[in-house]
Amino acid sequence: MAHAVATLAGGCFWCIETVFNRLRGVESAVSGYMGGRTLNPTYRDICNGDTGHAEVVQVSFDPEVIAFRDLLAVFFTLHDPTQLNRQGNDVGTQYRSAIFWHTPEQKAEAEALIAAFTAEHRYDRPIVTEVTPAMAFYPAEAYHQRYFEQNPMQPYCQFVVAPKVAKAHEEFASIIEEK
Repeated sequence: MAHAVATLAGGCFWCIETVFNRLRGVESAVSGYMGGRTLNPTYRDICNGDTGHAEVVQVSFDPEVIAFRDLLAVFFTLHDPTQLNRQGNDVGTQYRSAIFWHTPEQKAEAEALIAAFTAEHRYDRPIVTEVTPAMAFYPAEAYHQRYFEQNPMQPYCQFVVAPKVAKAHEEFASIIEEK
């Protein structure tokens, strides 16, 4: 099995991690932090927005089963890439939209997709998603991993995560599998 890594930030990592863990060809999706200055940050450290980290999901996948471009299509469906340093009520640089590329090919593909979305006026406002080199990845605390599956009745999960999961199931049914 081939293996590749993608790291994506699109607001709260619980939403993205939940959907990516359901995609055919994804080996794992791990919530964590990237893009900041502090070594080994904790959730508490990044919550104030001073460390420079974003909440990210690091996705290990088989590119022979699911292409990086398909991961990006799901990513851009799960969040609003026109909101600077926020997603809905989650506000701060830790909630920014970012693609942390691991290869020059990922960088080129991300930039090309953003350019295509911009040219076709897919969004009413400009896309603010950063395309930046991958840095050190710090996995989030254990209680953040597969948070939605463990806490489906938690209000944030019901009102924010569940609708995004439902939308992904509707739009990407052909590549979603329950694991």
